[in-house]
Amino acid sequence: MKKIAILVHSTENELGRALHSLLYAQELHEAGHQVKVIFDGAGTVWVKKFEDPSSDYHPVYKAAKNMGVIAGVCEYCSSAFGVSEDVKASGLASIAERDGHPSIAKLIAEDYQIITL
Repeated sequence: MKKIAILVHSTENELGRALHSLLYAQELHEAGHQVKVIFDGAGTVWVKKFEDPSSDYHPVYKAAKNMGVIAGVCEYCSSAFGVSEDVKASGLASIAERDGHPSIAKLIAEDYQIITL
């Protein structure tokens, strides 16, 4: 079993990348790997978009969320991109391990392979 962290940095114009981060996480989880999806940078806006029940992609997001593969959202970036209230409402964890951001060093120390989309 491998440990994989998928960092979602996709902008609002990169739906395919954001969506595939969830699809890949589900596939890896189902194959028995330990997976963490972290929304970071501009990718934090996808929490608001995917949480919307009218989104065509809400079911994929909801399935990933229910699997427990979404580890959280960068606290600093969610504020910078104006979605911190949406993140709080989502129930996802805010991650602020290093100056308000997720710690890549911590993930590497925990033997996670990093994938950035």
